[in-house]
Amino acid sequence: MQTSIYTKIFKSKAEGKKLFALLIDPDKFHSDEIILKAEKAGVDFILVGGSIITNGNIENCIQTIKNNTLIPVVIFPGNHLQISKYADGILLLSLISGRNPELLIGKHVIAAPQLKASGLEILSTGYMLIESGKQTSASYMSNTNPIPYDKDDIAACTAMAGEQLGLKLIYMDAGSGAIQALSKSMISIVSKNISIPLIIGGGINSKEKAYSACESGADIIVVGNAIETNTALLDSIAETIHSFK
Repeated sequence: MQTSIYTKIFKSKAEGKKLFALLIDPDKFHSDEIILKAEKAGVDFILVGGSIITNGNIENCIQTIKNNTLIPVVIFPGNHLQISKYADGILLLSLISGRNPELLIGKHVIAAPQLKASGLEILSTGYMLIESGKQTSASYMSNTNPIPYDKDDIAACTAMAGEQLGLKLIYMDAGSGAIQALSKSMISIVSKNISIPLIIGGGINSKEKAYSACESGADIIVVGNAIETNTALLDSIAETIHSFK
C-alpha cells in the first residue's frame, strides 16, 4: 500500500528531514520539461494551483504531471472550483490569518460533497498569509489583511489556535512573488509553539533563503515563482533542503 502524503510528511518531521515542494501555476505551465527536472532533483511534492486560473487548465496540468513523474501531486487551491480527482491530495486550506468566514468554512461546505467523492487525500491546513512588502494576489482575492511581517506573537498564537482546532498542517505564506521572505524569528517562534508540520512559502528565491527557512524550523519549503523564471535554481535549492542537518 502506498504511504499516505501526510504519513510521509509527519515521518520526515519526526526524523528531522526537510522536504521540498515545487509550486506550479497551471496558467504558466507550458512544458513538461520542468517536471523532468523536478524528478531529477528529487522534489518531494508538486503543488498545483493559483489565486486565479484563467485558462481552465488545472486538470490538463495535473494529468500531464502525473504522466511524467511519480512525485505526488497535491492541489493548492485558490478557490473551491480547483478540485481534480487526478491529483493525489489536496491542501484543504482554512485561512486562519483572516476573518473572512467564506475562507474559514463557507467554501469548504460547498466543496465537501465533491471532495468526499473525489478520493483525494485531504490535508487539513491552517493557511496564514504574512505581509511581505506588497499586496499579493492571495491577500487581494481573499479580501483579508495579512499578519504584519514583524508580529511574531500574533503568528505564533494563530498557528497554535490552528493546531488546537485539529488542523494537520500550518502553511505560512508571504505570497507569490513576495518582495521579502518570512523572517527567521517568525518561522522559529511558530515552529517552537506547534507540534504539527510547518510549511513555508513565498519570496524564497535562493538556496540561502531556503537554508534559512530550514534552519529556523520549517519542515517543508515551497518554491514557485523563482523557479518559473530560473529553472537552474531547482537543483541548488533541492540539494540545500535535502542535505540540511
